[in-house]
Order: sequence, then C-alpha cells, then structure tokens
Amino acid sequence: MKQPPKKRFWKFLSLLGPGLTTGAADDDPSGIATYSQTGAQFGYGQLWTALYMLPFMAAVQEACARIGLVTGKGIAAVVKEHYSKRVLHAVVSLVVIANTINIGADIGAMAAAAQLLVPLPLIVLTLFFTVIILVLEIFTNYKVYSKILKWLALALLAYPITVFIVHQPWGTVLKATVVPHFEFNFAFLFIITGVLGTTISPYMFFWEASQEVEEEKERGVAIINGKPKISLRSIRRMRVDNNTGMIISEITTWCILLVAATVLHNNGVTDIKTAADAARALEPLVHSFPHAGFLAKLIFSIGIIGLGLLAVPVLSGSAAYAVSEAFNWESGLNLKLHKAHGFYGIITISTLIGLTINFVGIDPVKALVYAAVLNGVAAVPLLFLIVRIASNKDIMGEFSSGILSKSLLWFTFAAMGAAAIAMFFTL
Repeated sequence: MKQPPKKRFWKFLSLLGPGLTTGAADDDPSGIATYSQTGAQFGYGQLWTALYMLPFMAAVQEACARIGLVTGKGIAAVVKEHYSKRVLHAVVSLVVIANTINIGADIGAMAAAAQLLVPLPLIVLTLFFTVIILVLEIFTNYKVYSKILKWLALALLAYPITVFIVHQPWGTVLKATVVPHFEFNFAFLFIITGVLGTTISPYMFFWEASQEVEEEKERGVAIINGKPKISLRSIRRMRVDNNTGMIISEITTWCILLVAATVLHNNGVTDIKTAADAARALEPLVHSFPHAGFLAKLIFSIGIIGLGLLAVPVLSGSAAYAVSEAFNWESGLNLKLHKAHGFYGIITISTLIGLTINFVGIDPVKALVYAAVLNGVAAVPLLFLIVRIASNKDIMGEFSSGILSKSLLWFTFAAMGAAAIAMFFTL
C-alpha cells in the first residue's frame, strides 16, 4: 500500500542528519563572501561552477561519510591505524591550521555583519561572539543548539527569493550556468580556487565522517570484529542525507553568485570591500520599503551571524575530532566537559587563536576569501588520502568505492590540484 505524501515527506525528513548539517555549514560566512566576491568581480563568468561542482562535492562527502559509517571511526583514526605517524601528523596539522584560520575569518565576518546593526568596535564584537560560541559549544547540547541555528540559516532563502525578484537575462544566465568560462590569469584562478576551497573544504571531510560515527553510537549499532554492522540500507540512507545536503548547498551557492552578478557587477560594483557592500546584493528584496538599505543589512547580518554560529563549532569541532582521534582522546560534542577535556581544549584553543587573527589588521571580508583559497590548497593532499582510503578493500570491505565514485574522486583531486598549481604559476 502506497504511503500518503505527508507521511512520505516526514519519513524523508527523518533520514536527514550529518549530510544536511554539513551542507548547511558549507555556506558559511566564508562561502557567502567568496561567492559574493566572485559574482561581483566576474559577473556570470563563474556561474557554471555551482552546477559542475555538485557531483564532485557529493562524491567527496559521500566517501567521507561512508568511511565513518563503515569503519566506525573518524578519518584521523583511520589514517592512524593504516598509515605512518608522519602522514597522520601532516593530515591533522593541515586540518587544524586551515580550520583555525577559517574560524578567525568567520568570527571577524560575524562582527563586521553585526556592526551594520550595532555601532560597537569590531574588537568588542569579535570577543562577544567568541565567548558566546565557546559557552554554547561547551556547555549546551549541540543537537539542540544546531536545531535553533538552522532556523537562522533560513535567512539564506533571501538569495533564492532575490533571484526571482530581480530582472534576469535568463538566456545569458542559463548559458553561463551550463557552458564553462575560463580565464588564465591570477585574479580568475585565485577566486576559482577560493570557490572550490569553500565548497569542497577539509573541515567538511572530517566533520561528516565523525558525525556518522556519533549517529551510530546514538542508534546503538552493533560492533562485530571491531567494526559496526552496516547494511546496504544504512548506506542508502546516508546517501539520501548526503545528496540532499549537497544539492541544497549548491542551489544556494548558485543563487548567491547570480544575485551578486546581477545586483552588484551589472551596476558597476566589482569589488566587495566591506560587509555593507555584500549586503547591497539583497536590497532589491526589500526595495519597496522606505528603509530598504537597513532591511537588506538586517537580513544579511542575520544570515551571516546565524551561519557563523553554526559553522564555527563545525570548524573547531572537526579540528578537535582530528586531534582527539590521533591521540585516542574521548571526543564528541554531546559529551560533558569533564569527560572530554582534550577535545574541548582543542575547540577552545583553535577558537581563541582564530580570534587573534582579527587583531593583525586583515580586512574581515578579504580574510574570508583568503581562508577559502587556503582551504582549496589544503584540500588537495587530503583528497588524495580520502580516495585511497575509500577505495581500499582491506579498510572498507564490500563498501569500498566503485568505478563511478573513484572516477569522481580522482577527477576532483586532479581539478583542485590543477587550479591550485595554475594559481601559483600565474602568481
């Protein structure tokens, strides 16, 4: 008997978890800033990246989630078990460094967004958000906390809505979405490396794998010969969750790129220097109101702050998972502080170091783009390792990568490596 649509819908929602959270965290302040700068600088020239990145992004995250699901361990723990200490230390160092810089950039962006509404010094606001994040992350249940923040993430809907409010040259837009445009110069390669880096990011690899492990613990999955008892149904469930999160993430990416291109680039704004510049992309959404500028800033600020509060714990948490797995520490955001001192210690240290980045005089909006580019470079060696692990039958057994997965993963590795090398070459 066929289930009624309402029941099928709620059943579908029940499947969503780590994949959806990872997809939401992918459109963090660094992502919004990078996509906005890309649209402003190159117009519709990089719209195609949102479409063509989707299968590769989904394949990478599916491999990471599958590693966590099948082994019952995070990526760092798997690396520790099957590779040398030198490889383990390199992997953990890459993630911690990239994540810490990203944390600093996100905190600075949240403060810059808040300044649009509250006339307080940037330093005061960065300290305020750092304290709030640490208190909530360490002393509250993350699942409850993330559910609240997901409602704030709905502010991202402002971009898809704006896409259809503004007059779009749909013929040009559709062609730019489907037909790749490429320029061999530093500016183009720098920003495309940032787009790749903020979409296919190291922190997402470690986060989704570790969250799959957390989900298994909560469900009480049986452990046989040191590995969880996994069925094909579990893999299918994970893939539905993962693909849904990645599709939502890339639709949002496309909308941000398009709105920035139409509203900013087509009106002569080709360089986003401040949070206020980025917020102007949403002014058409509220153009009929007397205080359109303020409302645009309000919507933009809520989105940046809400997604920052969601993303910074993901960044610090994924770094903490990596270090904790490397040293066999207890880890998990639902553990109390007294049960996971080392795990929460890494979260605190990485967040505080990230905070200090805001005191070296780098513009918050530019810092977000630089963080995205760093992620794009750091992801390359990590992708190589993930392909090897996900394809290894000794580690993954019957759930090792098939031909399609391996093809997509190797192509992603090659494309991101080529973009990074070309960027440095043109420099």
